[in-house]
Amino acid sequence: MRFSSMIFGLLALAVSTVYGTALTYKLGASERACFFTNIEIAQAKIAFYFAVQSGGSFDVDYSVVGPNDKRIMEGQKERQGDFVFTAQTVGEYRFCFSNEMSTYADKMVDFEIAVEHESKSALLPQKAGSSPEQHSSLEDSIFKVSGQLSTISRMQKYFRTRENRNFSTVRSTEQRIFNFSLIEVIMMVGMAVLQVLVVRFFFQGARKGKSHIRNPFGFTLTGAPARLCMKCMGEDHSLG
Repeated sequence: MRFSSMIFGLLALAVSTVYGTALTYKLGASERACFFTNIEIAQAKIAFYFAVQSGGSFDVDYSVVGPNDKRIMEGQKERQGDFVFTAQTVGEYRFCFSNEMSTYADKMVDFEIAVEHESKSALLPQKAGSSPEQHSSLEDSIFKVSGQLSTISRMQKYFRTRENRNFSTVRSTEQRIFNFSLIEVIMMVGMAVLQVLVVRFFFQGARKGKSHIRNPFGFTLTGAPARLCMKCMGEDHSLG
């Protein structure tokens, strides 16, 4: 019990030396947004992670700028990134995202900036009477656990990003299927209405081309074509 309490205490000390910020930001169309962190100790380790969760083609431009506008890293049309670098100088570091390539699509960006500014040897106090080998073994075990936890956290972020992108693809496919089905229904209704109008036009034209006459033999020709009626009338006049 005492040994486990000591381990948890050492883990707490190890965690206390790392501070970070995890945010989700909605990057508007043609927008450029920057976030800042201040480094007070040289040779500090900075971990920078970002992932585009939704919007457009899931890509943004990014850049990391140090003090005196020194450009540390940059990239264009990246979907996600995970970087660790050493802050060589003390000062303000700027992390920027740009969506200037998009004119209408907003994008949701998850990012995290973590800073570690102490070495591990300064974190773990030695117990009186313990050998350096035991201390070193315990120290290595603790930082292995810390590394594995960091790996698990990064894997969770990766799967979350994949899930959001796949869900966005499903929603886009669903919307396209709905639009195609709607267009198909409208075309079918339009074709049915057009067929009714065409058939009606043919019947109306046929009725206008017919007439009712009485021939000289005493019976009525109903629905006879106009040419036949004129011929019968001509024969009637010739007989008279």
